[in-house]
Amino acid sequence: MTCEDTQHLLDAYADGELDWPIKLAIENHLEGCLYCASVLSSLRSLVSALASEALRFKAPPHLKTMVQTGIPRPTPNIVRHSSAHWRWGWQWIGAAAAVVLIVVLAWVVPARTAKYSMETQLVGEIVSSHVRSMMANHLADIPSSDSHNVKPWFADKLDYSPPAKDLTEKGFPLIGGRMDYLENRTVAALVYRRNQHLINLFVWPTEQSRTTPETRSAVRGYNLIHWTQGGLTYWLISDLEPAQLSECAALLKE
Repeated sequence: MTCEDTQHLLDAYADGELDWPIKLAIENHLEGCLYCASVLSSLRSLVSALASEALRFKAPPHLKTMVQTGIPRPTPNIVRHSSAHWRWGWQWIGAAAAVVLIVVLAWVVPARTAKYSMETQLVGEIVSSHVRSMMANHLADIPSSDSHNVKPWFADKLDYSPPAKDLTEKGFPLIGGRMDYLENRTVAALVYRRNQHLINLFVWPTEQSRTTPETRSAVRGYNLIHWTQGGLTYWLISDLEPAQLSECAALLKE
């Protein structure tokens, strides 16, 4: 089964709507395809997000009073029509509420879907770059544990200055750096090691100027941590256990 075939069926797979032969074929494909697995992971995250309380709006207590005040009171001459009048009034209110809900969902759902789609693609690229760096013997263009060698090496190759901290004394020695390609641009990749585990730190500029909290995810056995700081976006990835990878992230932020 190809990636295209799998991704066409992921919605039905996530909802448990497929027969066993097709389900088994998809699971076999997911075992060997990091990108499709990351797409499924993000799809499940999207479903969970859309089911959260964040998309539910509770009307303020005074709204009922305001609506009832705005509906004309039945006069004695048309008392016999009061029941129908109130039913019509509430039907109109229900229709208006439905229109408001449709408008809100038409704006919120596509925006959230687009955001998760972009993040899914980026995570897939990051995982693929991390795996390729270990498989293709292209871990570092500038193999060095000296940050004074690594940092200047990027100077004439990028329009920004990535940090190149040497964390050897903290247990995360710097191995070197290389050029990589993510989000349609050249980015810096700094390589660290923790015992036998390799860690890639991808860094490039972002329009987000303020520091944002970490977001963590796991895709096919790899742990990822993402944050922004000082006008740069950081993506840390490794098969290192989450606690130790968080320790590395904390040291890089100092």
